[in-house]
Amino acid sequence: MVQLVQLTKKDLSSDQDVRWCPGCGDYAILTVVQKTLADLNIVRENTVFISGIGCSSRFPYYMNTYGFHTIHGRAPGFATGIKLTNPELSVWLVTGDGDGLSIGGNHMLHVLRRNVDVKILLFNNRIYGLTKGQYSPTSERGKKTKSTPDGSIDYPLQPVQIALGANASFVARAPANDARLLSDILKRAAAYKGAAFVEIYQNCNVFNDGAFDYFTDREVAPEKQIHVEHGKPMIFGKEKNKGLRVAPGKLEVEVVTIGQNGITEKDLLVHDEKNPALAFFLSHLDDAHFPIPMGVLHCEDRETYEQGVTNQQKALIDKKGKGELQALLNSGDTWEVK
Repeated sequence: MVQLVQLTKKDLSSDQDVRWCPGCGDYAILTVVQKTLADLNIVRENTVFISGIGCSSRFPYYMNTYGFHTIHGRAPGFATGIKLTNPELSVWLVTGDGDGLSIGGNHMLHVLRRNVDVKILLFNNRIYGLTKGQYSPTSERGKKTKSTPDGSIDYPLQPVQIALGANASFVARAPANDARLLSDILKRAAAYKGAAFVEIYQNCNVFNDGAFDYFTDREVAPEKQIHVEHGKPMIFGKEKNKGLRVAPGKLEVEVVTIGQNGITEKDLLVHDEKNPALAFFLSHLDDAHFPIPMGVLHCEDRETYEQGVTNQQKALIDKKGKGELQALLNSGDTWEVK
């Protein structure tokens, strides 16, 4: 039995030199993860970080836990296998918008729909940083990069929309520069039993600097972000006097000002994180006209994949008894090769 001791950030920091570019947003995320898991007093020997390929995927090197730096886009498969083999482990998957939504998009869909108990941190910087600045699946239309010198003609993917479309049971979003919000979300993700998907807006100061400044800069964030909380009205603004409501007679949301035209808090939308339709609705808000929703967009209790597998195995053993490997190999169709 591993004895629990109060951890610090230093306890969760490995002896490896952090090799991200100076000023990279990944540093802020690493710090928040280390501090948060230390606050949760995790058992390091029961914790594992998995990654694929990309700047974010160096993450396991810097965590003083177990970890695997795997191959491009396949981290969800490794994470699934590890969780099924040892369901008691706390498994964290760190990926990027390229690794997780391009070559790894298929694998990401299935780890989400199966609801494997894995905590997924997707760093979104809207660019391929490790390979020196090509456009990524989340790059905005018209983005000029080394691979799109005349501007991208692709429509970008929205990570939380992909997760919700895959029937994910926990979907959240936060900017890397909001340590308090990100930490709160990580704590909920750590406690959640199931696939917890967290999109993190992360600045690449070398190849896509300032991509999110229009809503993450501290001067504009109160007007450009809305932090949703379960059971609370959707209020935002520096003066906390703006909100979202369903427009009368229409199936659409509008921004209103509390106190104007008789509008009160009772007129505002109340966040219900158990309602996937509302979460999907929020994920489609146009950031040119609406504040960007941050926080836990969706969370519902659901049987995990490993629970389903374990229950199925137990039911079969109870029905047929414990099997024998040799008998299994010689059962059904067999061939004798001469």
